[in-house]
Amino acid sequence: MLTAPIAPQSSLDSARHGAAPRPVPPALDPGFLPAFQAHSHYADRVGRSGRGMRLVIGLEGVSGAFSRYETLVFPEPDSETLRHVERTLKFLLWARGGGRVWLGGPKKVCERVAAVYGGTGERAFDAEQMGIVYDRRFEVLCVDASEVPEERRGGSALGGHLDGCRIGFDLGASDFKVAAVQDGEVLYSDEFPWDPKRQVDPAYHFDHLQKGLERAAGYLPRVDAIGGSSAGVIVGNRFRIASLIRSVPVDRLEEARDLFLRIQQRWGVPLEVANDGDVTALAGALSIEGGARGGLLGIAMGSSEAVGYLDPFGQITGWLNELAFAPVDFQESAAADEWSGDRGVGALYFSQQAVNRLLPAAGIEVPPEMGLPERLKEVQRLMALEDPRAAAIYETLGVCFGHALAYYSEFYRFENVLVLGRVTTGAGGEILLGRARQILERDFAQRMGGVRLHVPDEKSRRVGQAIAAASLPLIA
Repeated sequence: MLTAPIAPQSSLDSARHGAAPRPVPPALDPGFLPAFQAHSHYADRVGRSGRGMRLVIGLEGVSGAFSRYETLVFPEPDSETLRHVERTLKFLLWARGGGRVWLGGPKKVCERVAAVYGGTGERAFDAEQMGIVYDRRFEVLCVDASEVPEERRGGSALGGHLDGCRIGFDLGASDFKVAAVQDGEVLYSDEFPWDPKRQVDPAYHFDHLQKGLERAAGYLPRVDAIGGSSAGVIVGNRFRIASLIRSVPVDRLEEARDLFLRIQQRWGVPLEVANDGDVTALAGALSIEGGARGGLLGIAMGSSEAVGYLDPFGQITGWLNELAFAPVDFQESAAADEWSGDRGVGALYFSQQAVNRLLPAAGIEVPPEMGLPERLKEVQRLMALEDPRAAAIYETLGVCFGHALAYYSEFYRFENVLVLGRVTTGAGGEILLGRARQILERDFAQRMGGVRLHVPDEKSRRVGQAIAAASLPLIA
């Protein structure tokens, strides 16, 4: 269920705190323009001008839930104002989700932004995907700020059930992981390579997952429940948007979307599947002392960027948290995402794609036919040899990550960040997180001083999500 935020920062706060400090450019991406710097610079200009007008963005989700975000903008639809509002709405759509958006503010500004998210506008991809997620035609309503509806909250407890004999799985783009857990004790965990994105037959996905579950079941006296984590948007244990099934033809797409329902029918036990980002957050709550107290972001840097969020009450919000599509770099010449076509989005900065993007600048050559997982392994191999070119990649990722966390805090309330995924393994991951911490301490001490970055132990980084996923279902 889509919910309202728990007292997040707003750009009204940014205006009061002044513009962000001028960042030191990351070594391999000198044109990087941190989203928070651009966002706060605009808010500061508006605040000092005395001409700011309220702009309220409302996002309508499912079951009557409604989220709001408020900012100040100049009344004229100049290029900087339109860029500010368009980028803010883009982030909100992929962070919180919305089948219908209410823009309440200066009429011309709202109308111009609404056109951008129309059927032929620059953000038609985002509009189309929101229509798929919420199973309705996406629309943007331009209204007076006073007409935007009030927030309506939701939220529910997420997982944490460790009783009985459970299997957990985590589906990624290049491998999937399974774990067998009995009364909270891990009896078995492993990972298996696969290539789901290229497959046109949904039987491939079913058969591979089924074999992994059978392997895990061999370590348990019985199976009481199955919990899953997967990349993509999942509603009611069904895929709505998922790159894992992107090659399946339209006439078999429903079969692919019903993968988990078919698995549940085969096993006949309670089954719950959540977005891999939300399970990352759950893994953090289970592994960090104090759990999700103060709010927790879980960020997995794997084949893409997967994000989940637990609010300060330890509840899942029902937001999309698909920050792979959310902007973090505002430079107009930033790299473009191959799927959405947008530039500067998270998938290209905190994932295997990010490592690959920086290879030319680092001077590291790899065979053209080498896949992304193998390219990451090559960088990790060079990192183990203390190659400065590999270290520069992780330094760059860390600088970008520190600035991105500051921008994330504009829309989320959190005191803990758990970082997982293959990109963060080994010595390179230590450099990445070390640089991110330095950025937070140097540039955002007042804003982010209470935020703690956590990493699980090395094995938990790789299979921890499967184990946390096992705790999702409630055994009746």
